[in-house]
Amino acid sequence: MSGRTEGGAKEQQLSRLAQQGECGAVLDARSDPRILAGIVALAAIGVLIGGAFLGLLVEGMRDWSGALAAFDSYLFRIARFTVWQAALSTLLSIVPAMLLARALSRHPDFFGRAFILKLFALPLALPAIVAALGLLELYGRAGYFAGLLGWFSGGDWPGIYGLSGILVAHVFFNLPLATRLFLEALDTVSPDQWRLASQLGMRAGPSFRFIEWPVLRAALPGIAGLVFMLCITSFTLVLTLGGGPRATTLEVAIYQALRFDFDPARAVALTALQVALTAAAVFALSRLGANVTGEANLSVAAPRPPAAGPAETGVNALLLGAALLFVAGPLVATLLSGLQADLLRLAGEATVRKAAATSVVLALAASVLSVALAFALVAARRALAVARPGSLLERAMDTGAGFVLVVPPIVIGAGWFVLARHFADVFALAPVMVVTVNAVMAMPFAVRAIRPRYDAAAERHDRLCAALGISGWTRVRLVDAPVLKRAAATAGAFAMALSLGDLGVVALFGSDAVQTLPYLLFSRMGSYRTADAAGLALLLGLLCLALMMVADRLAREKPQ
Repeated sequence: MSGRTEGGAKEQQLSRLAQQGECGAVLDARSDPRILAGIVALAAIGVLIGGAFLGLLVEGMRDWSGALAAFDSYLFRIARFTVWQAALSTLLSIVPAMLLARALSRHPDFFGRAFILKLFALPLALPAIVAALGLLELYGRAGYFAGLLGWFSGGDWPGIYGLSGILVAHVFFNLPLATRLFLEALDTVSPDQWRLASQLGMRAGPSFRFIEWPVLRAALPGIAGLVFMLCITSFTLVLTLGGGPRATTLEVAIYQALRFDFDPARAVALTALQVALTAAAVFALSRLGANVTGEANLSVAAPRPPAAGPAETGVNALLLGAALLFVAGPLVATLLSGLQADLLRLAGEATVRKAAATSVVLALAASVLSVALAFALVAARRALAVARPGSLLERAMDTGAGFVLVVPPIVIGAGWFVLARHFADVFALAPVMVVTVNAVMAMPFAVRAIRPRYDAAAERHDRLCAALGISGWTRVRLVDAPVLKRAAATAGAFAMALSLGDLGVVALFGSDAVQTLPYLLFSRMGSYRTADAAGLALLLGLLCLALMMVADRLAREKPQ
């Protein structure tokens, strides 16, 4: 009886507060299921990252002399190369990107502009292993351009393995991204400024100096920091295109220390240095205010600068044509080489079918887990923002998703690899590690897709749900799911595409028993079965591109 009386009093209190519009007092942090779910999600992320660091710490303490001895000249040479290739890649990506963004901005109506922008979005959706194979088809020892490049170099063309291959691959991925981000910055220039420049008769030089350069200069540190972080944490491209000990980064050295040398002490030292470098890059990036998810949504319409002269138009056309060929070349090469492979035979191989099924199942599981974690953090942050604004827990929910970017996937995998080997078969844990790490790595993107829709819906529904006593799974099923189904589908498709193309964790934990398509593709490349690798690359690339197109379409469509 007393319980019924207490429940009735609580319902009356909720109803009175809802009528007064004081939604914040309704949400008690100790009883709201959304907050509890967020705490569980945050704890799961903490266990994944903390377990990795625990494994590294335990291994370091078990063999601390070996870990300290690993800080030798070779390790620091690898660290210098890691920073050097990232700095060079950033420079080679950023400078042309500014010129390309300006060219696109100066010609907002030319035929093919929308196509170039869509083409520049494709590298973001392409798995790194597929892009690496496409680049080798063009610039490798037996590539399409091998004869021409050999003629220019005055001898046999050795291919692009080593620093040159790493730089070309990074520019292929980061040049389109930086161009889109710089163009997004230029599109913020007020039409009134362009109108005034036109009335004053400004030519290209003064327009760039007084209007465009201040905008580009303001965006430059953040975009350069983002590209640098992407290059310093690059794994698949360096693993595929690196030229041995002379062109090895810290992440690849971690992989080699565990899979080939089985030297956990050296892996711990390499990981510690990698975490330090990544943390410094992410800290600088956050201070510069960059968009760490690398998203650049561009509209077709753009501000109208003064008409460019014939000379400027010609230069811009050459720049855009060269960029178009550079970005489209590996994509076309991948398509052509893939079509020349025996796709029917590949599709009939039991190994390929098993790898494809494994990839789809693991990617689907990672996608569902990523969306669930993102939803839990977003809902908890909203509840805490209303109930306890400014609290430490609210800030943790807000920044928890972004914190995972500090720790690269290969570092998490290395930590769990050295920890799990003491109590389990590490290769038997491959499915769990691939799903959890890929889910957590895709979670920041899922948060970006879900949070705006959820916050807007919560603003409308929180008061009514509190008044009616709707919470927990009932609220998710009746209130949140209908509103968030499109955003959740967008996040899920994006997370599934990222997981399908990932080679980082499965490179450590993969084996003959657990193979994904990227792992099988890398194995076929390593055994010089290039025709099979080309066919697998085509299948994997088309699948990931289709998922990214679905995610982009769902993100751009307005809810009904």
